[in-house]
Amino acid sequence: MKYLSVVALLFLLLLSSCATKGQTGAAGGAAAGALIGQAIGHNTGATLIGAAVGGMLGYIVGNEMDKHDRDQLNNVYERGGSNQRSTWVNPDSGNRYAVTPQPAYQNQSTHQVCRKAEISAVIDGKPQRTYSTACRNEYGEWELQN
Repeated sequence: MKYLSVVALLFLLLLSSCATKGQTGAAGGAAAGALIGQAIGHNTGATLIGAAVGGMLGYIVGNEMDKHDRDQLNNVYERGGSNQRSTWVNPDSGNRYAVTPQPAYQNQSTHQVCRKAEISAVIDGKPQRTYSTACRNEYGEWELQN
């Protein structure tokens, strides 16, 4: 497991020097998702699923969501009504987002308050959809989980 973490970190550092933010975000998300999938499932299938989910979420959040979009997403997690869709258009990129948050709950293992959400986006004219979970950190800020 330690060896896999070191390899993933070196890969990310190498990739970040020559890749776009989207590629770096996808690689980072995939690496983190693979590590989490392996830690939870202890098998290849869980690792691959973790990598796929992490890669998709990493691409959307790591690349396409700039500060404006992350602020909007944080606002939805903070103030959005459960099962009520919130939408916005990024004024600079023209990317469109729709987020539907679920009710807050307390994570049994970390005791953090968390919310799941469905994120639909149209980025460069291409529709994308992913599901995310954000939990409050010790400062009360929402952080996306992989």
